Amino acid sequence: MEILRDEYLDYMVGSGGRRPLFVELFGLLIGLEEEWRAQGASEEEITLTAFGFDRVRRHHVAVNTGLVGGWPAEAVEDTPEYRIERDRYGRLTKLCKGKATIALPLGYPVTGMDSWQRFKPMYRFGEERFADGWAEAARRARNEGALIVVAIPGGFDEPRQLMGEEGLCLACYDQPELVRDILDTIGTTARRVLERVCDEVQVDVLSVHEDMAGRSGPLFGPEQVRTFLAPYYRRAWDPLAARGARLFQQDSDGNMNAVIPAFLDAGLTCMFPMEPAAGMDIVEVRRTYGRRLACMGGIDKHVLRRSKEAIRAELEYKLQPAMRGGGVVFGLDHRIPNGTPLEHYRYYVRTARELLGLAPNPPPDWARMAF
Repeated sequence: MEILRDEYLDYMVGSGGRRPLFVELFGLLIGLEEEWRAQGASEEEITLTAFGFDRVRRHHVAVNTGLVGGWPAEAVEDTPEYRIERDRYGRLTKLCKGKATIALPLGYPVTGMDSWQRFKPMYRFGEERFADGWAEAARRARNEGALIVVAIPGGFDEPRQLMGEEGLCLACYDQPELVRDILDTIGTTARRVLERVCDEVQVDVLSVHEDMAGRSGPLFGPEQVRTFLAPYYRRAWDPLAARGARLFQQDSDGNMNAVIPAFLDAGLTCMFPMEPAAGMDIVEVRRTYGRRLACMGGIDKHVLRRSKEAIRAELEYKLQPAMRGGGVVFGLDHRIPNGTPLEHYRYYVRTARELLGLAPNPPPDWARMAF
């Protein structure tokens, strides 16, 4: 079912809306399509359109708040097992074919203030940051009920692209002026872009991608969030919030529990995908923070490879009545993993819809099967 802007915002930050929202955030992991086809999946199941998920009508404003230009992409080596390319940051990257969808950098270009100066002009404000017709397209989408979304580079993620995780974390202690200058440069440009956007169209959501944590916790602690990231976040969020934006959402895998309070103080209002395998429990998050923090995801993707009993137990816990008052968009915590039986995924969708009180899908052949 398509959800329009006002209903979605009311559900996430308002009175809660009419009913729970149930989605698939990311889709199939590489290799699962072939597994499901071998198990008799229809084309509608492969594309996930058979399952009746909620879809929010969104419009991402066609402006660039991050790196502009850079190096032309260049293939360096291509074998049946991997591909090595030079990316727009000038880095050599390696993609392992058939196993990954994201290439990993083999090195990083910024090690200090001198090397940062080569990149600094690529983050400055300019008219090239605005696509042709961006304002008209955004106004038209809003008039049609779309959620208006703008994005900024991650305060952790963008310096990480330049310096690497280890280089960035060490720089917070060894070269804090470098980290501040990177974020001040990006933040100043982002604010100028966003202020112009707000002059043309009402923005609803500010989005930022970080991926700054693993199972053992985040790579920045509360002190680093408050010292480096909070000023950057506030520079972008405060003018949007003053002009009516409702949601500031962050995409970060891993265990973010230790830094949630610091990010709330920085203006964040929504986090996803809330990975249970990394220690994120949306029930406990809701008990701790209430409606201060909305979230999306939170259902353990790995449980789909176990048993139907395990699937139902996970859903009964995560979809309990206390979680259905708005502010939680229910869905898997990341891509549907390899080894997920198609029958289990069908059962997962059917059971979730039943527990949430959602209408069943039109009955394809698999819905008439005994579970």
